[in-house]
Amino acid sequence: DDMPVSGDTRTTVMLRNLPNNYNRKMVMAMLDREGFARLYDFLYLPIDFKTKACLGYAFVNLESPDVVQLFWKAFDGYNKWVVPSRKVCCVTWS
Repeated sequence: DDMPVSGDTRTTVMLRNLPNNYNRKMVMAMLDREGFARLYDFLYLPIDFKTKACLGYAFVNLESPDVVQLFWKAFDGYNKWVVPSRKVCCVTWS
């Protein structure tokens, strides 16, 4: 999807291609480590209840449209996982 543009009012994005062994705490730690602590107010990471693995994507709502461009730049192409993975994150609108 298209990157945010100036004046865009959307705040909810989808992170795709997350490692399947990531959990909610790991995603939150990643967001915080990359400078987004307290800049998001919602995180949903779907989990397969049988395998306990995440489904590889998450929804994040950012506090303000002003944060979206910085978030997009930080996580579109992100691959600094704390577990071995060749996945490359991409950001889309939810």
